[in-house]
Amino acid sequence: MSSAQDDLSGYYLPASDIVIGSYRLDHIFLGQPFEFETWEEGETSQTFAPVMLQFDDVSSPMVATELGEAHSVTARVLPTAYVVTDSTVRFTGRSEKLGAVSLNARLDPDALATARRNLGDDGAVLSGTLIAGGRTFDNVRFRWYGGD
Repeated sequence: MSSAQDDLSGYYLPASDIVIGSYRLDHIFLGQPFEFETWEEGETSQTFAPVMLQFDDVSSPMVATELGEAHSVTARVLPTAYVVTDSTVRFTGRSEKLGAVSLNARLDPDALATARRNLGDDGAVLSGTLIAGGRTFDNVRFRWYGGD
C-alpha cells in the first residue's frame, strides 16, 4: 500500500554495486501516484508494478534498445507486499532467479526534493537493507534518477 503524499516516482540507482552471482541490481522503480492507485484497485500486471526491483544478468549479451544498450537477461522483481510512504519504502517479492527479495529503506524527503530540482544528483536519497539471493546487504544507498 502507498500512503505517500508526494510524487516519489523515478528510478533509484544503487550508489555502489550490489551483486548476487551474475546478477547486479540495476534500479528500484517507484511509479506515479496513479500507478499505485491502479495497482491497489486490483489492476495488476505480470511485468509491471508501481514498485519493483530490476536485476541485470551481467553475463548475458548486450542488446540494442530504444534507450541504448542493455543486458538481454533481467530479473524484474514485482511485489508480494509493499509499504511506501513519504519517508519509507518496504518491499517484499520473489524472483525465480534470486528467491525471496526484500527491502527496508528510509527515504530522505529533503534529499529527494534536491535531487528532483537538480534533475538527478549524486547524493543518496534512499538507504536501508536489501535481502536477495540469500544475502543481506546493509546500509545500501540509492540516488534518484527521473528517467528519460
